Formats: sequence, structure tokens, C-alpha cells
Amino acid sequence: MIRVIICDDHPLVREGVRVVVNDSKDVVLEDEASNGRELLEKIRRRNFDVIILDISYPEGPDGLEILKAIKAERPRSTVLVLSMHPEELSAVRALRDGASGYLVKGSRPAELLAAIRKVAAGGKYVSPALAELLATDLESARVKSAHEQLSDQEYKVLCQLSVGKSLSVTAREMGLSPSTVGTYRSRIMSKLGLKNNADLVRYALKNSLID
Repeated sequence: MIRVIICDDHPLVREGVRVVVNDSKDVVLEDEASNGRELLEKIRRRNFDVIILDISYPEGPDGLEILKAIKAERPRSTVLVLSMHPEELSAVRALRDGASGYLVKGSRPAELLAAIRKVAAGGKYVSPALAELLATDLESARVKSAHEQLSDQEYKVLCQLSVGKSLSVTAREMGLSPSTVGTYRSRIMSKLGLKNNADLVRYALKNSLID
């Protein structure tokens, strides 16, 4: 039996995954968490075969930070990222940071079960679309785009500022000081060759980082 824990801040998502996996004969959802802190506490107390991890949370660390914390404490942990973000925006980062697979929310139940079984067996799971993206050309502009060179914190600040959030709001939501966020903003502007917030928003729209 493959023992699974899911971390997602939406109860409906957790319940949906429970229904899907518990209808199978070889996978069982044994526990759930609504945020990274709760998840880390639970995996310290017991072992799970697969950790299903959302990538976006309204408060506290994001999924990539949680993923890094999991791999730092439990390097052999198997993490399957289940995200609402398109694969081309977040999957490469998640796989680079130690995820064993990446699946977009809205995928068919059979695909979720296939992903769980694949990573539980020690494999890597990506959708056919992502596999094609990775195989086409790892040196392509999409993979090597400017924002892919940002650190995870810089990338998160970019996403926050590009939707109109102020430095102070971004600082509060990320648990940082406004001056630190200001430093990240300066680095982002320099790395992306931008001059002001209007340029930043245009860049985010052009690269589909925001709707």
C-alpha cells in the first residue's frame, strides 16, 4: 500500500484527492496538512511514501520553500507537486529543487494515480506536454528566459510586485523587512534590464507570469 499525505490550503482539494486515491486498491491518503509548518511536523513524526504538495499558499512560505525544507530534513522524501500553475512557469523550478513529479490541478484522476505510483516506485513523473518541453531544447529561450535566472525569493517578489502589491505588503506576506524586499526589487530590475514598475508589469504579462 502506498501511503500518502497531502499539503494544500484548500479543504476541497484535499477531499478531492482523498476520494480519488481511496477509490484505488493500492493507494491510501493517510494524513493531510493545510500549510508547510503542519506538514513538516507530521513528516517528522512518521514516514509517508509520497508527499503531495501544493505550490501556492496565502500566508507563510510558498511550496518551493517548503519543498526545500522537506528535502533538507528528509532528502529521500518523495514529493509530487500538484499545482494550479502552468507547467512551463513552475515545473522546472520544482524539479530542480527536488520534486519527483509535477502535475497540474485539473488533471484526470487516473493521471494523479499514475503519478503517485510512478514516483512511489522511484521514478520521475511529468506530463507528456512537459516532457516535450524539456526534451525539445533545454537551451531554449523558454527554459533559459531571464526570470529563470532569479533566485526563488526574487522570483516570488517579482510575482508579488507585478500584480500591484506594494513593498510593504509584499514584505508582510513574505515575512521579510521592506528594505530586504527593496533589495530584491533592485536585483530583479538589474537582472531583467527593467527601469520601473511599469516595465516590471509589462515583463510579467509578456512572459505569462500574471493574467
